[in-house]
Amino acid sequence: MRHFLTLKDFTKEEILEMIELGLRIKAEVKAGRFTPYLEKQVLAMIFEKSSTRTRVSFETGIFQLGGTGLFLSSRDIQLGRGEPMRDTARVISRMCDMVMIRTYSQSKLQEFADFSEVPVINGLTDEYHPVQLMADYMTMIEHGKDQNPVVAYVGDGNNMAHSWLMMASKLGFELRVATPKGYECDASIVADAAEFAKISGAVIEFTNDPNDAVAGADVVTTDTWVSMGDEEEKERRIKDFSGYTVDKEMMKLAKADAIFLHCLPAYRGLEVSEEVFESEQSVVFDEAENRLHAQKGVMVWLDTKRKEA
Repeated sequence: MRHFLTLKDFTKEEILEMIELGLRIKAEVKAGRFTPYLEKQVLAMIFEKSSTRTRVSFETGIFQLGGTGLFLSSRDIQLGRGEPMRDTARVISRMCDMVMIRTYSQSKLQEFADFSEVPVINGLTDEYHPVQLMADYMTMIEHGKDQNPVVAYVGDGNNMAHSWLMMASKLGFELRVATPKGYECDASIVADAAEFAKISGAVIEFTNDPNDAVAGADVVTTDTWVSMGDEEEKERRIKDFSGYTVDKEMMKLAKADAIFLHCLPAYRGLEVSEEVFESEQSVVFDEAENRLHAQKGVMVWLDTKRKEA
C-alpha cells in the first residue's frame, strides 16, 4: 500500500510522475473535460486542524474526479472523544476508498496509515506539508522555474521548510534556508535531506541572513511566522523575526524574473510586504489553485498503485 505521508518516501521519478499527472488532468479540466478517474470513490477528510485551501481543494478535487468527499472534523467523529487512531483507521478504511488527514503530529498520521486498508494522504502535520510542495513545484514548472532552480526559503524552520528540504534533496536543486537563530529546521530532517542530496546532487545551505539566501535566487518563498499552535508566542516571534520580511528591497536581491511563493494565509507586513504580495512577481494565487490540480494527481496516482498491488 502506497501512502502520501512525506516526500521522503518517493523517488524523483515518482514525484515528477504525480505532478505531470496533475498537470495533465488540469489541462483536461481547462478544456472542459472531466474524466471520472475516481468514479464513485469516497475520500474521507479528517480535520484536526482547520483549513481553507486544504478542504476546498480536496473536496472539489474528488468531486471533479467523479467521487465524493466526506468532511470529518474531530468534533464530528469519535476520534475527538478519545477513540484510538488505530481504531478509527480500521473503521474508516473499510468504508472509504482513500483518506486525507490534517493533524498535528506526524506520528498520529503514521499510526493511522499503519492500520489503514486504503491510501492515506498527509494534508498537513507539524512536521511536513507535502501536498503544498507538490503545488509549489507545479507552479514552478508552469512559470519556467524548474530547470536547475535556486530556491530561497525565508522564515521559520517549520513544516514548510522541512518539505522544501525533502523536495530539493529528492529532485536535486539548490535550496537556501534562512531562519533566525533558535528557529532552525529539525536536525533529524536535515540529516535525512543531506543523505538524499548525496544521491540527487542537491545543494542545500543554511544561514541566519535572509539577504544571503535570496541573492540570485529564482524562487523566493516564505510562510507565516505564527503557525497554528504558536499563537501564544506571537509577540516574541514577531520580534525574533525582525529583518525576515520579504519586501521590495529583499526581492531586488533575487533575479529580476524571480517569482514569489507563499502557501497562504499571508500576513502582510509580517513575513511579506503588501507590495511584494501584490506584485507581478507574486504567483501565490496560481500556487493556491494548483493545490487542487496537484492533489488530483496524487490521488489518481495512489489509486493506480493500489489497483496494481
